Amino acid sequence: MAVNPSGTKERFLTKWGLILSVLGIAVGTGNIWRFPRIAAQNGTEDGAGAFLIAWVCFLFLFSIPLIIAEYGIGRHGRKGIIGSFIKMVGEKFAWMGSFIGFVATAIMFYYSVVAGWCLYYLLESLFAALPESVEQADMVWNGFQTSVLPSLFHAIMISLGGLVILKGVTSIERINNILIPSLVVVLIISLVRALTLEGSGEGVRYLFTPDFSSLSNPQLWLEALTQNAWDTGAAWGLILTYGAYMRMSDDVTISAFQTGIGNNLVSLMAGVIIFSTVFGILGADMTTGEILEVMQTSGPAGTGLTFMWMPQLFNEMVGGQLFAILFFLGLTFAAFSSLIAMIELATKVFVDMGFARNIATFGVCTAGFLFGLPSAINLDIFANQDFVWGIGLMVSGGFMSFAVIRFGPDKFRDQLINVTGSKWKLGYWWIFVIKYVVPVQVITLLAWWIWLSAAEFAPDSWYNPLSPYSVATVLVQWGIVMTLFKFYNNRIAKKTIIN
Repeated sequence: MAVNPSGTKERFLTKWGLILSVLGIAVGTGNIWRFPRIAAQNGTEDGAGAFLIAWVCFLFLFSIPLIIAEYGIGRHGRKGIIGSFIKMVGEKFAWMGSFIGFVATAIMFYYSVVAGWCLYYLLESLFAALPESVEQADMVWNGFQTSVLPSLFHAIMISLGGLVILKGVTSIERINNILIPSLVVVLIISLVRALTLEGSGEGVRYLFTPDFSSLSNPQLWLEALTQNAWDTGAAWGLILTYGAYMRMSDDVTISAFQTGIGNNLVSLMAGVIIFSTVFGILGADMTTGEILEVMQTSGPAGTGLTFMWMPQLFNEMVGGQLFAILFFLGLTFAAFSSLIAMIELATKVFVDMGFARNIATFGVCTAGFLFGLPSAINLDIFANQDFVWGIGLMVSGGFMSFAVIRFGPDKFRDQLINVTGSKWKLGYWWIFVIKYVVPVQVITLLAWWIWLSAAEFAPDSWYNPLSPYSVATVLVQWGIVMTLFKFYNNRIAKKTIIN
């Protein structure tokens, strides 16, 4: 087995390459298919603006503070998630870094499936006529899902991602320098087209109009925090992994704000595109409540809205075929840029353990294909994994905060963030947020979610680990993973190369 000391000398060549690559982490299908659906689900007849208020709050009270922490931990450790975590808080907490890395990797298993869906629908929009009815759209979707094609496209996407990762950070930077600007151009063209639809203004008005009474609903706040973590990539360990390749001359605080705000702007742009299109096409025949029902009952991972309703809507507009091609091209680019970051996270962990990059990449992609197959074959399994590990991001955020608190927030800020040459010095506000606000958010929202699930959402099945949306299925899967990592903690720490 060839030994490679984790490529610690590798760096992003430019600040632009770093920012585009980090944007590529989080600008994914979560921005384009997940954000509009979650906004709609948390909207009322009066509007979805209250969700946006909570969502923006968590950008500054959860995501950006954790992104700053990830950049700092990664640049300090110059390793993957486990190696950098060990260097920050010691070998006995290797299991925490392992859990954070596993959450992102577990998401990678089924995320590659979604990326495959995107590629399939891109090819459908290129070579087949758009569906003219709900029945036709159902036939396309159900025909696809009942065939071997989801598994095949899952294999194609994870293999393509592996080819990028084989070459290391230089290849990651190069591909994102192409993908992300191209994605932005596609989204801008799509935005202009969506806003020119008659009735599109109603969709924009609905998205940004707040129903302040809904801010009293704790479910809205939980959804807003989870969605912001999906949007920005905070607490996934992905930004930490790319942070290991960050130059010392790069300003962490500025980079974190650029990352967080840039990703949220992309989400808003996607939201305006989807809401404008849906309201513009359906508004003449449906009430706001009926349109909301279409958006809210969109199935696992937004399959109904993104992969069934959107092609029908494109069919009803002038130039819809081109719009459909652009939409699914952007969606495919977004999915792929995020997927390569997830593959890199797991690959770098094994590189840190002494494996050659090519062997590590092959192993990660093979495991990704095999463990992703159940989600490719069965949408109920897919939905369960999305549920379990999506919520797991909150635990990852708590572990990130713990690492900074144990290291010392003041020392972290002064020694790792506000280094010589930093143009924007990080203030005391960050120490307060990372030390108190983030842990309180994680503990409160998790405790509230467990209680509400047991008392209201699933009082008859919350204790059943075989129920796909139960508290038990989440706690059992988390518990198995944490127990294994805790049991093998010393072996993992010993195996990981620490310089």
